[in-house]
Amino acid sequence: MFAEAIASILKTHCTPATVRAIEGGASAQPLTAAIEEAGFLELLAPEERGGGGAGWRDFYDVVALCGAYAVPIPLAQTLAARALIAGAAPAGLITFAPALVRSADGALHAQQVPGGRLAAHVIGALGEDLLLLPAAQAQLLPSGVHGSLAASFHWDAGAGRVLPGPARAADLQPLAALLHAGLLAGALKRTFDLTMNYANERVQFGKPIGKFQAIQHQLSVMAEHVAAAGMAAEAAFATDAPLPSPTACAVAKARASEAAQLVASIAHAVHGAIGITEEYDLQLFTRRLHEWRAAHGSEQHWHRELGRLFVASKEPLAADFIRTLC
Repeated sequence: MFAEAIASILKTHCTPATVRAIEGGASAQPLTAAIEEAGFLELLAPEERGGGGAGWRDFYDVVALCGAYAVPIPLAQTLAARALIAGAAPAGLITFAPALVRSADGALHAQQVPGGRLAAHVIGALGEDLLLLPAAQAQLLPSGVHGSLAASFHWDAGAGRVLPGPARAADLQPLAALLHAGLLAGALKRTFDLTMNYANERVQFGKPIGKFQAIQHQLSVMAEHVAAAGMAAEAAFATDAPLPSPTACAVAKARASEAAQLVASIAHAVHGAIGITEEYDLQLFTRRLHEWRAAHGSEQHWHRELGRLFVASKEPLAADFIRTLC
């Protein structure tokens, strides 16, 4: 129900033309207002507080839709943030910076924050503290990458405030990584659909190129990775706990990030020259695959983290360790 309602809003208010316009500097307010007016910013809040009462299981489909529509605002982060700091969330869009750094003069720095150009606030982790930092008080430096809405922030000493519990600073990076695993799952599926449709429409030597065995092999490899990434992300969201398991988050982000580069590469190979043109929608998604792959830790980072957890566990075999995640 939630996914269908949000899909209807995104279909109308988050078209490829809208995404291009926002990336080019147009206001994101019409898109944000459409979602806010529908009441979806409180999707994860309890019903007794006027929220949607959705759980993490329901949330997966919503996050995947954000990826499938290349939503240019940090919507998934905002929804999760309002659940993470229930009762203390400010108005406006929120994004996450799990790796704040404090310099000798007390200033705070956050590098390459996803959605930073459009966020009103940043929730950052510094030591054991969660901080809420207003974007308006920061010096903002765009990433410089074409179309990217990420930005680096620099706050003077004394900016922001410490958020009260029960949320912990240690929870922030796994949660942020899981959100990007869900975003990747949606973008991977849309990239595959665009590629499959093109392969069935593009005719060469008298028949669609999708009929050639070499192309079919590439499409099957894509399908395998898209499905695996989606299953890993969905499994991590499938919890009744207050927050998804950090280990499951690590598995989801590692698998989705691993798929991103390969799927993007095959998609452009199958599309040929048209796939790299700005007018064609494929680049809206493959650019995000590459950016989201690195956001809050690439597959290498999370593979190392999973290896550390396995070594520290009591399980003698990797298969036994994996079963403990189910």
